[in-house]
Formats: sequence, C-alpha cells, structure tokens
Amino acid sequence: MIIKDVSLETVCGITSAIPENEHMEFAFAGKSNVGKSSLINGLMNRKALARTSASPGKTQTINFYHINGQLYFVDLPGYGYAKANEEEKAKWGKMIENYLHRSRQLKVVFLLVDIRHEPSGNDRLMYDWILHQGFEPVIIATKLDKIKRSQVPKHVKMIREGLKAVKNTVIIPYSAMTKQGREEIYALLDSYLEEQNLPEQNLQEQNLPERNKEEEDTDK
Repeated sequence: MIIKDVSLETVCGITSAIPENEHMEFAFAGKSNVGKSSLINGLMNRKALARTSASPGKTQTINFYHINGQLYFVDLPGYGYAKANEEEKAKWGKMIENYLHRSRQLKVVFLLVDIRHEPSGNDRLMYDWILHQGFEPVIIATKLDKIKRSQVPKHVKMIREGLKAVKNTVIIPYSAMTKQGREEIYALLDSYLEEQNLPEQNLQEQNLPERNKEEEDTDK
C-alpha cells in the first residue's frame, strides 16, 4: 500500500451520529498511552495528523481518517485511563459500542496491546467484547523497540495466552520508531481492498463467454 492522500474527515462526539461511509473502515482500539496515535500516524506516513499526547485519556472522540479515497482509519477513544471518572468511562464505552453496532463498513478491529507486559484486565475485557460484537480482532503488539529481538517470540506468546486468543488470531509486533510491522499491516489492508474488487472481476469473467458467443454469432 502506498499512501497518497489522507484527511481527517469526520470527528464524532458522544452525541454525534455515526457517518454512513461508502468505503471500508478499519478501527483501532487500545488502552490509553499504548501508542495508538503513533501507529495511525505511522501507517498514514504523517507525523502528527493523529494527535499524540503525553497525557493519556485525551482522545474523547471517534476520528475518521479518509485514506487514498479508498478506506477509513477509525481512531476509537482509549480505554482504561485510571484518572477518568466512572461517568467518563461509561460515555467512552458507549461511544465505542455504538460505533461497533452501527457501522456498516467496519471490516477489522485492530486491538493494540503493549508487547512489554501481560495484557491487562481491560485488554482482556476489550478483546472478549470485540469478539462478542462479531469481530475477530487483529492484535498489534506495540512498543516493539522496547524489548530485545530475542524476547519477541516469548512476549508474543505471553500476549496470546494472556488474551486467551482464539485459534489463528493474528498478532503483529510493531515499532513506532522503526516502523517494523507496518508492511504486514499494509498487506492485510491490501487483501481487503483486493477482495472488494473481486466481485466485479468475477462478474466480468462470468460474462466473458457470453460476450464471445455473441461475437461468434455476429461473425456468422
């Protein structure tokens, strides 16, 4: 995937209606300060379009980034911020739930988990909740550059077991510093774009013999 055009198209607050987009949506969920904005900026090849903050819990909206006129990255509010009051947490949770229920174009939920640590209780709850909504999340293990290369398989296993991930769950280690893991994510996005184009291609292939027959009849 080559990123040519990116724009922040829609920002949804607590009372906002979820937009009815025509293109596929790929959502990003994760606890506060896990590196979600850094990942989205890295994928978009932008330094600061998705705002990062040293203070966790700042993202209180759902942000829709239109990519190449083909798809959307959807930045969901961070969860698990300890200093947020229960009312705020409930509102953010309702926003996410509302989006997962109402979006007609959502294809994949990327769940970000810090590769350095065992998944938190909130991580496990979010993973199970996404499954319950009918999606099988792709796990992005962030902060890859913070551990040694030799530790990666052990930590990936730790995350898989900690989440009690279903069989064949995809886990992609990612570094915001080196962008390692970005090509794997691009490949997954490309596979969905290719799949979207298949019906039209198949229709053309199915109609091809009929067109040839018509041409033969004309020749006669």
